[in-house]
Amino acid sequence: MTAFPHLFSPLKLGEIELANRVVMAPMTRNRADAQGVPGELMVEHYAQRGDAGLIVAEGTWPSAAGQAYCRQPGIATAAQVAGWRKLTDAVHARGASIVLQIMHAGRIGSHHIKGEGVDTVAPSAIRAAGEVFTDAAGMQPYDMPRALSTEEVRAVVAEHRRAAINAREAGFDGVELHCTSGYLPMQFMCSGTNQRSDEYGGSAANRVRFAVECLASMADAIGAGRVGLRFRVGNTYNDIRDDDTVATHAELLRQASGLRLAYAHVMRAAEPEIDAFTLARKGFGEGLILNDSFDAATAEAAIVAGQGEAISFARHFIANPDLVRRLRDELPLASLDRNTLYTPGARGYTDYPVAAALRA
Repeated sequence: MTAFPHLFSPLKLGEIELANRVVMAPMTRNRADAQGVPGELMVEHYAQRGDAGLIVAEGTWPSAAGQAYCRQPGIATAAQVAGWRKLTDAVHARGASIVLQIMHAGRIGSHHIKGEGVDTVAPSAIRAAGEVFTDAAGMQPYDMPRALSTEEVRAVVAEHRRAAINAREAGFDGVELHCTSGYLPMQFMCSGTNQRSDEYGGSAANRVRFAVECLASMADAIGAGRVGLRFRVGNTYNDIRDDDTVATHAELLRQASGLRLAYAHVMRAAEPEIDAFTLARKGFGEGLILNDSFDAATAEAAIVAGQGEAISFARHFIANPDLVRRLRDELPLASLDRNTLYTPGARGYTDYPVAAALRA
């Protein structure tokens, strides 16, 4: 019998069934092909980790304008849908459920990645500080974005609806909206990147409107019980800032809670004085997946204490394809190789051994 009975008990989040409460967090790994199509290498990687209760597949672009990184997968073309279908079939064969994280990068990107003729867009024409790696030209500054018109914002919401439909056609059990890390929903949410004067700018209620409309459109398309969101209070990644991050996220949760979504995937706050888990419980209610710096014992304790219903793991899942077994049986965890996080090929992706091989 496991020392962590709550962590290894089944759970239902909306319409999504979990055999256990160990969740694989979404992690960009840049292993799709140049057209954003998942291949056999990605199939193997995710299938290796298919004893998780739930896998959240990596941030995936809903349209060409939403691509952030080289070799990042999409969910906009028939070939991409077909590639993902092989992957979801392999994961389901292992017993896990799997959802797709929909990630529109907004101003985070480069024409060297997306190609000429594809605009980089944002809530406002404010360039992000920093650079991004491109296969074509090495490190490049982020593009200067073009501000979306009000009608274009609504068109991007519709792209998210189509992405959710495509994800279901690809065999995913649901979708997760990426509302953090400085990508488009967070660009709308934050006062530092949103200087709009229409219904998508100004007050916190208006600034969260884009994210909530995306969630609502996806919920309408595939059912609210198959839609989740991910957020991190106080996140400044990708040159993002907000005058009152707690108030903004409280408003996001207030509006999102009315949609009756499957779950909220909440990371620890970037600022230690902010209790993001309590904020999420108060604002969203049941159906919380907690993330960041858990081990088996602290994950079990968080579930027992009622902080959340499930726990997601990121870095541990990279180097430990058999993480669920290692946690359950209290086996040592392997360490990841940071040098191969985003490089092409199998090295540092599908070649980490399982515990049995380590003991042989």
